[in-house]
Amino acid sequence: MSEPIRLIAGLGNPGPDYERTRHNAGFWLLDQIADDLRVSFTNEKPFFGHVAKARFEGAAILLVKPMTYMNRSGQAVGALARFYKLAPEQILVAHDELDLLPGQAKLKQGGSHAGHNGLKDIQAALGSQAFWRLRLGIGHPRSLGLAQQVVDFVLHPPRKEEQARIDETLDRSRAIIPAVLKGEFEQAIQQLHSGNA
Repeated sequence: MSEPIRLIAGLGNPGPDYERTRHNAGFWLLDQIADDLRVSFTNEKPFFGHVAKARFEGAAILLVKPMTYMNRSGQAVGALARFYKLAPEQILVAHDELDLLPGQAKLKQGGSHAGHNGLKDIQAALGSQAFWRLRLGIGHPRSLGLAQQVVDFVLHPPRKEEQARIDETLDRSRAIIPAVLKGEFEQAIQQLHSGNA
C-alpha cells in the first residue's frame, strides 16, 4: 500500500493580475478541494503561502497555495514538509501542464520537472523527485494553433472553449482526491485517465 497523500500543493502566482491565467490551474483546483473538505485558507507567513488544514477519515490533511510566485514554490512546500515531517511520497503537487491538452489530466509519481519552474524549485527544496504530480492540461500554444510565446501563453486566461475543457479536468481531478488521500493511487489513476479522450 502506498503512503496516503497528506499535503496537497496547488501551484500558481499570487495576486489579482494572475488569478484567471492558465498558470494558476493548480490554485483553481486547490480552491475546489478546500470547498470539498469544508476548510478555508489563511495566510501563514512561516510557510510562505495560504494554508488550509483539514481532516479526512481522521487524518490531518494540509492544503497550500504558495504565495512566492511560481519559481519559488519550493519554499512553501519545503517548509511544510519539514515542519510536519512529511516524506516526498506523501506530497501531491497540482500544476498546469503544457504537454496535455485542455480536458486532459495525468497523475504520476516522480519524473523530471520538464522545465516547469514550480516543479524544479519543489524538487530542489525536497531534495527528491518522489512526490506525486497532478498534471492539469492547459495545452501548448503550438498544439492550440497560437503564435504566442509560452511565457505569454501561460500568463493569459484560457479562451472560452479551453476554459470549459479545463473546468471538466478540474471536476475529474477533484473527484479522485478521496482516493489519493487513502493511498489508492491505482484506482485514482484509472479513474482520472479514463476521461482523457
